[in-house]
Formats: sequence, structure tokens, C-alpha cells
Amino acid sequence: MSELLAAISDQPLDPAAVDAAVAGPEHGAVVLFSGVVRNHDEGQSVTALEYSAHPDAEAFLRRCCEQVSEESGLPVAAVHRVGALTIGDLALVAAVAAPHRAEAFAACSLLVERIKAEVPIWKRQHFAGGVTEWVGL
Repeated sequence: MSELLAAISDQPLDPAAVDAAVAGPEHGAVVLFSGVVRNHDEGQSVTALEYSAHPDAEAFLRRCCEQVSEESGLPVAAVHRVGALTIGDLALVAAVAAPHRAEAFAACSLLVERIKAEVPIWKRQHFAGGVTEWVGL
């Protein structure tokens, strides 16, 4: 297994780099999850998002990746974006590779759920009309 990719970035995310971090000739499946900024939330029109991260967020992200990798025995990778994002931008890219698809899907789902629950990253949604709302505080 190569070095674990677990990063917080203020630059646009590259799914190919996350995929490459887990892919290998022994794996018949790579599940790549892309979390994309959508244009709505709970019936309101979203115009943009801002993500802010705790200074130790990358360490939390790395720990999530290491734990899922250790539990599953599979290579995992994840990169989360911070800063100002617009509709359609990638906010999170996570990947897991496995010999077969079922275990790759299960481990990737577990990874994304842990990232959302454990990594201290907060989202500020901007709605049409100028109202904003913090999520995950």
C-alpha cells in the first residue's frame, strides 16, 4: 500500500488523484465518492457554500482514513475542500479499492459517514435572498 492520502485543501479537488491513491492491480473495484455542492437544501435555494475547518481537521481526517483502512484491510483516501465553493464544486472526494465491489462500496460508505461525523469541518450555506446558515457547528 502506498502512502495514505488524507488532506484538507483550499484548491479544487482532483478525483483522479484520489482514485490513483488507492488503485492497484490487485483491486477489481474502486469506489469513488464525490460530494458536490448542490443548489438546494431543505426547500431553500442555495447559491454558494463556505467550508471552514478546525486547525486539526486534517489529523481527524487522517485518523478516519487510517481506521477504516485498518478495519477493512483496504486502501482508502479522502480529500475535503475548504473555502468558498459554488454550485457544482466538489466538496469531498473519497475512494476505496478492493478486490470486489461489495466490500469497496461498504468501506467507502463507512468512510464518508465517519468523515461527516468526526472531522471538524463546518459549512456555511448562502441562500437566495442573502440569508446564511451554519451547518455542523
